Amino acid sequence: MSTLEERKAFGSRVAELRKQRGMKQDELALAIGRTSSWLSQVERGVQPVNRLDVLRLLADGLGVSLQMLRPDVPVETPTPQPERVEHSNDLDQARLVISGHPAPEVLLADLAAGSSANLPELRAVVDRVWELTHANRFAELSAALGPLVPRLERAVRTAPAEERRELFLLLSRTYQALAAAFVRQGEPDAAWVAADRAIQAAEQSGQPLQVFASIFRLAHAFVRLRHLDQAEHAASTAVNALREHTYGSVSAGAEALSLLGSLHLVLALVHARAGNRAEARAEIGCAREVARRVAADRNDFNLEFGPTNTEIQAVSIAVDLGDAGEAIEIGQGIDASGLSVERRARLAMDMGRAYAQRRQSGEALACLLEAEAMAPELIHTHGAARNAIRELVLLGGHAADSELKALAERAEALP
Repeated sequence: MSTLEERKAFGSRVAELRKQRGMKQDELALAIGRTSSWLSQVERGVQPVNRLDVLRLLADGLGVSLQMLRPDVPVETPTPQPERVEHSNDLDQARLVISGHPAPEVLLADLAAGSSANLPELRAVVDRVWELTHANRFAELSAALGPLVPRLERAVRTAPAEERRELFLLLSRTYQALAAAFVRQGEPDAAWVAADRAIQAAEQSGQPLQVFASIFRLAHAFVRLRHLDQAEHAASTAVNALREHTYGSVSAGAEALSLLGSLHLVLALVHARAGNRAEARAEIGCAREVARRVAADRNDFNLEFGPTNTEIQAVSIAVDLGDAGEAIEIGQGIDASGLSVERRARLAMDMGRAYAQRRQSGEALACLLEAEAMAPELIHTHGAARNAIRELVLLGGHAADSELKALAERAEALP
């Protein structure tokens, strides 16, 4: 849809289908995780819709086939699939842990005689939890969290008063790790619960910056839930408070700046998912400004904020906006060797998505296989990665590369 006439014809079709189903603009926008202004621009022919994943999203929201929405889109013929054995989610055990009250057995107990917690051991276990989170080793993470969360929840209620602030800090950090893992495995409802508990525990710890770190996790849960208005509200209120704190002092600490920059990156993601190009680019610019103040790659609050991660996020935002050329240009200049496996894999995945948008199948496959080698769970569970793989298979047709087909089968992304 390169011409204005084509865009207007498509927009009229969207509006017609929406009205036939008795939907208002804000109702359809909410259903597909976009803003009403974006949908209005689509229906008026101002906003082009060229990406297959966005077309599929619109078709699903309208309850129609892709061909009914865009007759020129090739029919996706389902390929017969071998019967698969269903596997449980790696975080199933962790999900059970956050279900219900975290420590019901202490509610009716006599807590007068508190027992001291083993703080050095608990610190080591929580640090290990974050190592597993950064490595996307979710099965091991779930196994570690099974006993850890109830233990910490009991300890904050039963340990001597002088130990409780640090215990609340450890509990908040644990829930933050859990929220991050749930988001990556496509369990955003559970991530919301974990992030909310992280916020409460952080406030009890007496360390306000940990509250902001928890809000960062909450905003990402909202993004994955497609609650973009809630994600924007959570992140922007935190940004406003942090900007007043950090820019009101030339000696603002690097930890606060890391949080500020990370929250600007969340807002960039929110605006990109809503199709708000100018706002997304503005937020990336703000994050780059903060990264220049931080000057080095850091890992405050396990955010990995710094110049390198900001550019990795810029690649992701460019891909979300359909600016594949820009994404590739930025990505080719990034050395992510000093960051975690998760960040390196994310960069490779987004580069694969960018090459797929450019229909450079060989380069796309190489990047996606590189990401899979580092973090298989990321590629096999990430919706955008699976969409890219599916589109590459469709593009290749019967002549699709055997390695690509094998990757599509592993990710359950065969068309």
